[in-house]
Amino acid sequence: MLTINVAVLLAVIVFLRLRRRTEARSRSDEKMTVVIVLALGILIAPTPAGQGIADFLGRLASGITQAGR
Repeated sequence: MLTINVAVLLAVIVFLRLRRRTEARSRSDEKMTVVIVLALGILIAPTPAGQGIADFLGRLASGITQAGR
């Protein structure tokens, strides 16, 4: 039996959608991409990988803020 991780499937869909040229996208296509990315974020957030990404981005933002002072 084959199981597909929904987060991995959404990541592949986002990758394929973002490869297309910007000029070829309609507003509804852009909105759909945003919805898919938000769903991917919700699926990834509670995982250890999602927590690591959030921690890394927090440290990066803090470093940029400290460097700007």
